[in-house]
Amino acid sequence: MSRKSNELASPSIPVPRRVFRIRSEKVWSMVTLIPSVVLLGVFVYYFIFWTGYVSFTKWNSFIQNMNLNGFRNYVSIFESFRFQSDLRNMVFFTILFMAGCLILGMFLAVLIDQHIRAESVFRSVFLYPMAISAAATGVVWSWLLNPTTGLNLILQSLGIHHLPQWYLSTRILPNFHIAQIQGGFPIAMFAVLIASIWQWSGFAMALYLAGLRAIPEEIKEAARLDGASAFRMFRSIVLPQLRPITTTAVVMLMASSLKVFDLLYAMTGPGANFVTDLPALNMFDTTFKANQFAQGAAIAIVLLILVLIAIVPYLIGTIRKEASK
Repeated sequence: MSRKSNELASPSIPVPRRVFRIRSEKVWSMVTLIPSVVLLGVFVYYFIFWTGYVSFTKWNSFIQNMNLNGFRNYVSIFESFRFQSDLRNMVFFTILFMAGCLILGMFLAVLIDQHIRAESVFRSVFLYPMAISAAATGVVWSWLLNPTTGLNLILQSLGIHHLPQWYLSTRILPNFHIAQIQGGFPIAMFAVLIASIWQWSGFAMALYLAGLRAIPEEIKEAARLDGASAFRMFRSIVLPQLRPITTTAVVMLMASSLKVFDLLYAMTGPGANFVTDLPALNMFDTTFKANQFAQGAAIAIVLLILVLIAIVPYLIGTIRKEASK
């Protein structure tokens, strides 16, 4: 009996041969990773370093000038009317974009989670905008929200005389002076928000739907037996269970809102008085149209820092959570 058990416990492969196989698998896995690590290092991290270096130089014309200029490029962009407008627009756009996507995505996910007929059709319909390029989305919504065509014709046929100017409006509410700009929410940005939320709410819906389907049915059944109303069950059970999903969605949507470029470029451009301008569009114009490479690099570094502020706390929290398991 003891001999048989020893035979079962002993590996069928000799120890030196098994150790060699494990080592060869580790070496092979490292070899296959090397090309991606090298490409990532060259095309991502090296160019981040290069952009940061350029942002401290005097290279603001066609002629390359790599003499150091200190923080003057950063001071220059923060003092400019356009970049101050960008920061104002970005704050309102990011907050309202995330709120709109999360609320609409949650609403759509709850509706689909009712096990309605043709669920897959509705799910595909809501996710379809994400399959469309942002540039095409911008062009279509620029037609729909054109003040002389599109939705305004429907509003006019309903007898509404004071038609919205959509992305052509230059009004800012409540309009107070801060630095060189008018503080408040630019009304024209509302048109960009409609297009962006329409495209990204399906993403939030997919995340929330997966979270809703992961909640154990036993918990809901126990709440029903205790007499909890639908609203109480949603507030006390569903929302806390969806908190990790919400955190992930907030981080992803915030990073996306900071990088909006193609939709804005195709739909409105910077707008009159830069009412629809955002830092990514400013960076493109400054770098590739005005040929102010150092100032464009400074805008890019500011954008990178803002994205890192949004993502790094999430990564740290995720790593700590994995380590505590």
